[in-house]
Amino acid sequence: MVGCIFCAIAAGEAPATIIDQDQDTIAFMDINPWRRGHALVVPRRHYENLLDIDPEDLTKTFATAQRVAARMKDGLGAERVVLWNSCGAAAGQVVMHFHVHVVPANPDDPPLPPRPESPADESDIAAAAAALRNGS
Repeated sequence: MVGCIFCAIAAGEAPATIIDQDQDTIAFMDINPWRRGHALVVPRRHYENLLDIDPEDLTKTFATAQRVAARMKDGLGAERVVLWNSCGAAAGQVVMHFHVHVVPANPDDPPLPPRPESPADESDIAAAAAALRNGS
């Protein structure tokens, strides 16, 4: 898509530090990392977000994320890996091309983002669950 930085990276038209690629996906280092080793995995085809991506390309993108995560454990000594996706600007998505953040983490690292200290109200949890079950 014209003007999409991730499409330009996938096409080899914009610079990136590439760490993995195949015919359907590309993984590269994030230029504004949460932690050392933070990478992004994107499908080569343009999809705006999680609700837009073809299920087959979603599967391929997560397979690449899995390979990158394994390398983080081996190459960086990460004890855990966080996979992160924001769907839409209101959720914090900055580049409107589906992507998965793959972030190495160790026990002393805080979670991304920090979880609330108190559980939510049970009736609110039940109401949200009902809305999701009914598709409304």
